[in-house]
Amino acid sequence: MRTTFVEATVDTVVAGLEADGYVVVEGFLGPDEVAATRADLADVLARTPTGRNDFEGFTTQRVYALFAKTRAFDEPATHPLLLGVVDRVLEHHQLSAPVGIQIGPGETAQVLHRDDSIYPLTKPHPDVVVNTMWPFDDFTEANGATRLVPGSHRRDDAPDEAETIVAEMPAGSVMFYLGSLWHGGGANRTDRPRLGVILEYVSSWLRPQENHVLAVPHDVAATLPKRLQELLGYNIYPPFVGYVDGHHPRRVLQSGD
Repeated sequence: MRTTFVEATVDTVVAGLEADGYVVVEGFLGPDEVAATRADLADVLARTPTGRNDFEGFTTQRVYALFAKTRAFDEPATHPLLLGVVDRVLEHHQLSAPVGIQIGPGETAQVLHRDDSIYPLTKPHPDVVVNTMWPFDDFTEANGATRLVPGSHRRDDAPDEAETIVAEMPAGSVMFYLGSLWHGGGANRTDRPRLGVILEYVSSWLRPQENHVLAVPHDVAATLPKRLQELLGYNIYPPFVGYVDGHHPRRVLQSGD
């Protein structure tokens, strides 16, 4: 299965995910979009501390509450190709852990893990997490590109480090990968930081990693496009999971309460 595309469709991406657990689409964002987003995130990163443990990375900065701090990802998060893929894999879903990740020089490799392992679900289980990684620097083995184990979404055992490959890709790409795929951030052996952004989606019957209703102020959320509001938790999982006082949660935003 070919896992890198310059042009992609929902069908080709979903087929790649089913076969290998990941797909890279190059040229998703243009150079001007990459430059503008980097400039916007630079202001946020200037106020962002480094990590608190090995998993976050002691020389890595993580921008949490992303949609409270930048508007740069409003359109990417709702792009028709992205949502088409997530719709196909998860059906009803919402954003789980949108976070900017700038891996600093000297950072060590992150432990291999599965993103869906935080949920105590008996395996095997249907896919509940789809993640996307957006590089805003060229991702290389030297600067900490994501390591992953192709096909490991179908395995019951934990893979060895020797089985990993490096997801090298140019800035402006997007990598789709399933929450059941074993992966981890790489070590940055260069003298420059490497910037990427994760937009992670989870089945909406599960609790997202970040509580967006609290993380994104109501006055900000009220100005966002309807679909993005839904992805941030102002939505219903059919038939009525997530209601507020018996009504759709979007009414809270409309009323200003």
